[in-house]
Amino acid sequence: MKRLFLIIAAIALFSGAGLKVEAQTMKFGHINTDELIRAMPEYDSAMAKLQREQKQLLNTLEIMQVEFNNKYEAYNKEAKNLTDLVRQTKEQELADMSKRIQDFQVQAQNQLQEVQANLTKPIFDKVEKAIKDVGKEGGFIYVFDVAQSQIRYFDETKSVNVLPQVKAKLGLK
Repeated sequence: MKRLFLIIAAIALFSGAGLKVEAQTMKFGHINTDELIRAMPEYDSAMAKLQREQKQLLNTLEIMQVEFNNKYEAYNKEAKNLTDLVRQTKEQELADMSKRIQDFQVQAQNQLQEVQANLTKPIFDKVEKAIKDVGKEGGFIYVFDVAQSQIRYFDETKSVNVLPQVKAKLGLK
């Protein structure tokens, strides 16, 4: 008899726990951070600064390339009439110039990447904080970024698009 009573009590306990789990709704959200970031005025100004930096570096590179081309053409015209020592000196000068151009290209690329990271980090940090705040305030278990992930499918009827709330949190329209 005691055994039957324990079994019935265990069934009742597990049944009640199952009802409790069903009553809880799991809340999922999704956002397209690319769309959000492009809507931010800070992003536009950061990209404008990055483009100015890029244009300045490209102008410098173009000047270096024109100078190299002019010296190379002059060398080609004079090469037949130069002594071996002068020819070797001019060839070494052209090789050094070519190396400086290549080094400048690498340094410019690194500098642009660093500038981009410095300009966009505060934007990404602000977006991340706003998403976390909306997630906590909205009681979401997860907020998926559909722009940055490998999510191939999600049911939009069961997932809340939190983009409007995050935009509101950031003061965007």
